[in-house]
Amino acid sequence: MAYEAVPGVVETREAYGETTLVVDPARLVEACIYLRDEEGFSFLSDLSPADYFGWGAVGVAGYIGTAAGRDMHAPGSQGLSRVPDPKPKRFSVSYHLLAMSAAPRRVRVQVWLDDAEEVDSVVSVWPTADWHEREAFDMVGIRFRGHPNLVRILMDDDWEGHPLRKDYPIGGEPVRFSGEE
Repeated sequence: MAYEAVPGVVETREAYGETTLVVDPARLVEACIYLRDEEGFSFLSDLSPADYFGWGAVGVAGYIGTAAGRDMHAPGSQGLSRVPDPKPKRFSVSYHLLAMSAAPRRVRVQVWLDDAEEVDSVVSVWPTADWHEREAFDMVGIRFRGHPNLVRILMDDDWEGHPLRKDYPIGGEPVRFSGEE
């Protein structure tokens, strides 16, 4: 299926049986409304943020996946060590959409953001985005402009930082036991 009419699309990729529409973050809501109303993508199944901090740096090996999987113990899988392709910005947010019709379809809408950049909330398009966006904010620090209640959903309110960021410090956190003085 062609998606040339979707507003704000800067790139369309076909890989592994999936279509990805990379959208200008400033036009995300416009693209989502078009996909819902004109293309029938009435269901937001997931919203996935990813942190690519350090991606493409020297010493980072990629892998080539196959239908049989990959050997997790072999560096660079299949013995092929390569530097991954560079990413446009540090963070991506992928919106996984489903069109529930006689012939179900799926598409991924993706935006790229740098640290401290915001993207508009899609809660007005798909209300289920409420919790998805809160989780992305809580765990990765992605800010959704116009979200009705952008507060932590998994971590304590006083928690500092975002645990799924690649630069989040590992270890050194005191363990809290209930009933301990």
